[in-house]
Amino acid sequence: MWRGKFPEQKVFAFCGHPAIFRAPNLLMAKTCWLEREKRKSATVAKYAALRAELKAKGDYVGLSQLPRNASPARLSRRCQATGRKRGYIGRFKLSRITFRELASNGLIPGVTKSSW
Repeated sequence: MWRGKFPEQKVFAFCGHPAIFRAPNLLMAKTCWLEREKRKSATVAKYAALRAELKAKGDYVGLSQLPRNASPARLSRRCQATGRKRGYIGRFKLSRITFRELASNGLIPGVTKSSW
């Protein structure tokens, strides 16, 4: 059943709770999540040289006193188009949904849909 502010929205009643699903080209991560990732990457870049120096010395006490977000392991890989975190395809830096949509439209060179 179609209901919603935009024609792309579908409202489905699932266990009595309406859930809104949008078309894949309108899916975006929350802005606060994207901004948090930007802050983390800035912190990682700021402390990269100091972390490398402390690791070379073997000073693990000094490493533990750095901010938590200074560790590159706390960064997550996100889709360049939508910011989606899950279903990330590293070769194209896109999520699976965006990749499929762009590949189907022929916007990614060298990628074709296989059939056998």
